Amino acid sequence: MQLSKKPFFFLWNERGKLYFCIFQNTTIMKSVTIKDKEFGIFIESKEIERSIEQVSQKINADLKDQNPIFVAILNGAFMFAAELMKRVSIPCEITFVRLASYRGTSSTENVKEVLGLNESIEGRTIVIVEDIVDTGNTMAALLKQFEAMNPKEIRIASLLFKPEALKKDIKLDYVALEIPSDFIVGYGLDYDGYGRNLNDIYKLKS
Repeated sequence: MQLSKKPFFFLWNERGKLYFCIFQNTTIMKSVTIKDKEFGIFIESKEIERSIEQVSQKINADLKDQNPIFVAILNGAFMFAAELMKRVSIPCEITFVRLASYRGTSSTENVKEVLGLNESIEGRTIVIVEDIVDTGNTMAALLKQFEAMNPKEIRIASLLFKPEALKKDIKLDYVALEIPSDFIVGYGLDYDGYGRNLNDIYKLKS
């Protein structure tokens, strides 16, 4: 089946952030099967990239004189980080750290650092680049580690945010898309390691 490049249905939350959208007549897969689970199309890549463009414009305006260092969280944020950095036009650096906090379709609430930060962030403005913030457990652990390194300022940029799932008192500075508390894959997000390469975002079917 084919879906249109033009969206015909949107839901927005009270803060004007995109909550849900449906597309029709586009050359994208309506559903995919990953291992033992089926996922349906949720957000098409053009909408994702439009939202990333808006985030990059805000970053360019806010941090134009800050010489920030972007810290992308592997593995999930690699696609978001790549698209974001194409659009960030201010002087900056980027580096990567790797964490593990998911097993299957739910958070273990147990964050383990696998690959640490090698660059010094003391006195620097850093922007954490994350694929998704839901409970906030991973981000809270990251903030604690980074704050101990005495940066000038820490900002957070997330591709996706699940406000209904948030358990920690965390301020997100840049959010591309807000979504409900569904399990999703694609555009860097995975199910047990698979699905990161999908160009669109898919939602677990009930």
